[in-house]
Amino acid sequence: MITRIETKKVLIGGVAVGADAPVAVQSMNNTDTRDVEGTLRQIEELKSCGCDITRVAILNMEAAEALKEITKRSPLPVVADIHFDYRLALESIRNGAAKIRINPGNIGGEDRVKAVADLAKERGIPIRVGVNSGSIGKEMLARYGGVNADSLSESALEAIHYLEKFHFEDIVVSMKSSDPLLTIESYRRLRPQVPYPFHVGVTEAGTLREGIIRSSVGIGALLSEGIGDTIRVSLTDEPKEEVRAGISILRALGLREGGMRLVSCPTCGRTQVPLIEVAKEVEQRISDLPYQMTVAVMGCAVNGPGEAREADVGIAGGVNEFLLFCKGEPVKKVSKESAVDELISLIISMNASK
Repeated sequence: MITRIETKKVLIGGVAVGADAPVAVQSMNNTDTRDVEGTLRQIEELKSCGCDITRVAILNMEAAEALKEITKRSPLPVVADIHFDYRLALESIRNGAAKIRINPGNIGGEDRVKAVADLAKERGIPIRVGVNSGSIGKEMLARYGGVNADSLSESALEAIHYLEKFHFEDIVVSMKSSDPLLTIESYRRLRPQVPYPFHVGVTEAGTLREGIIRSSVGIGALLSEGIGDTIRVSLTDEPKEEVRAGISILRALGLREGGMRLVSCPTCGRTQVPLIEVAKEVEQRISDLPYQMTVAVMGCAVNGPGEAREADVGIAGGVNEFLLFCKGEPVKKVSKESAVDELISLIISMNASK
């Protein structure tokens, strides 16, 4: 059982982050924000995958203007991602952004930071202080000897104090590195020093396979310690894959309920059925089913249904056939060609009777 560290609660649109709110899953659109319809289509897709919050890039004033229509029609709270130009932050707030992401150190002097903080406070929206390895100032790098947990956490603390100076406290904090261990240590350093919710992720994590592994290490380690109020898995892939990976991390740690969970055994010399192909097909076919179940795909009588008796339903390989079972109890033998169809039919019929 994970005990989460209590933080200040902030509202991002209708989604609560921090305190006792569930850990929220975020992604970021990779569409051109000026393409309103394309951006909204992708937001709808993210919503259907279970995403709670999305972020869009505001590269110029035209993108900030497009935000007005996007936020009006979006089914998810939309965060505006701002770099360098404080005017884009102001326009995004006016046009309905549910939160803005800035680095106070790169949008100009105190008057500009104050203008953004004042308008955000007036409109009741939070600001995410986003610090990463590439945004640490030269003075901070020199003081702490380069990019490390000290320079990352102190950069974030400096940015937080910058906003607090203008009496702004609806803050979400992120400190991201492409190195999972550096990310973990940075969040650990800062957590006891501030009350604000943390947005956790490993930046530039990589393509689908490597990115999920590195993100799972960094995000999972922090969440297991109770650190983290909202997460983003950053992948060089479609945003929907980020959402699916994020939800899987939360489910693996018991921080999100619901959905279909697949357990499957590794293959070995006892396996006499095409288990790898079958497991992949089952995973794909159950991914969007609207039920809460554990499904097992096991390779032989040794590993299932005995070891998989806790699964709601499953199949176990035999000699060119599978045994269909529920809660460890045999149902019937099915051919390897029909095994997946029989399993899916059983899942649907079991839920139809509820």
